[in-house]
Amino acid sequence: MVLLNPTHRICAALVLSLTLLLSAQNIQAQRFIGSVIAGVNGSQVDGDEVAGYYKFGFNGGLSLMMPLDNSFHWFATVELLYNQKGSFQNHYRANATLSDTVPLLWHNENTSVPFNHKIKYKLNLDYVEVPVLFHYEDWRTGCSIGAGFAWGRLVRVREVENGWTTTTDLRSGMFATNDWSVIADAKIRLWKGLKLNVRFQYSMVPIRTRIYDPFGKNEEVRKMHNNVVTVRLIYSFNEKYIQNPDYVRGGKKGPRWIHDTSTGWYRN
Repeated sequence: MVLLNPTHRICAALVLSLTLLLSAQNIQAQRFIGSVIAGVNGSQVDGDEVAGYYKFGFNGGLSLMMPLDNSFHWFATVELLYNQKGSFQNHYRANATLSDTVPLLWHNENTSVPFNHKIKYKLNLDYVEVPVLFHYEDWRTGCSIGAGFAWGRLVRVREVENGWTTTTDLRSGMFATNDWSVIADAKIRLWKGLKLNVRFQYSMVPIRTRIYDPFGKNEEVRKMHNNVVTVRLIYSFNEKYIQNPDYVRGGKKGPRWIHDTSTGWYRN
């Protein structure tokens, strides 16, 4: 018998919950709109002395969207994502020459991993995340804006500092297990159920507190926050559209395709 650790149990429960919700669509007369999501993050961690959205990672998963009115202006959305955050700085931008003869300050080098002289600092923080958002959509443009919050559960940590891979991992307790964040979100409809999504996300509470230069004159305690910009494609596989009868080239009277707002589709 295989026993799952707490993180895996949480992930399994979230996946099962979303799968059941997706399956319930047929029972609920397709009240929910299901979507698949895939995109890329550009991230940094504020407070770690590394600036710039140079850490790239995957952002993807599934979502359920529920119309809150019959005209399809307001929507509530819940997502289940795998979200890769962190920060990165190579030795070129840091203007640093790295050597494996120089140990780390806390002597927490993982010597089983080869030294990398090209990386000044790299932090990988992988989360299983559940965002909840509310959107307003303008049917004339097919664009929507929204805001919300997310809870993320840390499932993987890897840190490289001054070329050394450190011993930091999930069990070390260096980083907070949970990441609570706020989200600003915008979508542009490209074609029917295919949308381009741009998102900004920021941690509401610190993910780590770290002391810099602890034995020097410039000792400083810093609180660290995830800071992420995301570009994604979203495809809604059961979102129904009809051709806009008022459409003219140039989109002056709305997009070519608009939501099918018939009550027969939205409700029983």
